[in-house]
Amino acid sequence: MLPQHPPILRWSACTDIGRVRTNNEDSFLGLLLDAHEVSYLGKFGEAYDASKNYLFAVSDGMGGAMAGEFASRIAVEKITRLLPKYLIHLAKDDSWSLPKTTHSVLEVLVSLFHEIHRELLLLSASYQECHGMGTTLTLCWVRAEQVYFAHIGDSRLYHLPTTGGIIQLSEDDTHVGWLLRQGMITEYQSKHHPRRNLLQKVLGADHQFVTPQVGSLIYRSGDRLLLCSDGVTDQLFNHQLLELLSESTLESPAAHLVHGAVDRSGNDNTTAIVLEFCEGSD
Repeated sequence: MLPQHPPILRWSACTDIGRVRTNNEDSFLGLLLDAHEVSYLGKFGEAYDASKNYLFAVSDGMGGAMAGEFASRIAVEKITRLLPKYLIHLAKDDSWSLPKTTHSVLEVLVSLFHEIHRELLLLSASYQECHGMGTTLTLCWVRAEQVYFAHIGDSRLYHLPTTGGIIQLSEDDTHVGWLLRQGMITEYQSKHHPRRNLLQKVLGADHQFVTPQVGSLIYRSGDRLLLCSDGVTDQLFNHQLLELLSESTLESPAAHLVHGAVDRSGNDNTTAIVLEFCEGSD
């Protein structure tokens, strides 16, 4: 039997203001965490080290004036500051090693979302220009052969398995999303529903409590993950996302997807991160 090599993680990210908005309320984040430091990742790259943690997130803000842009930036900045502290607290040897069980990892993500929510509520109550601001947040934490994720709002996380197809892992926190999951409307009807953009849960926005969706996935070489704001999925159906991401010879799959979404709609800010787990080698 041939020796098995850990897959290489490749990533690409892109954001576009779109053709209607005057400012970009989307934010995205790529981080590398190890026992010594936190490093920001660029818009594209590749790496693999089983002893390190890779984290990616997409956040879509909401609120008057510049408050939405501020809210999404707070979300990604709080991740950068808080996550290492959680890891230190949980690790018995005071290093930034990953908690040992899936349950404890997901607990960390829930605590992280709650802390961001509290920060947004505090700022909303303290400053008139921040009143009512909120943000979606979709996050992936990659370690070894597993991905842990947390989500709230209508940004999305998709799994594109090496065997084919596209699976939405996140659940849209909208009534229309619930109708679609129950099979009461079609994907086409969901794109044209008059209440499709009304969010039931986000971080901040004066909601008293939040309960993020959390989960985990064991990935295989050849799998891909897509994190995106709703500007990507506004007029693109799932099969069209798959088609755009499956086109060959792409330097940046995320940029190709974002530009394709803006060409078809452009009504909103548009952001995507694509993760690819490629076959490793010596």
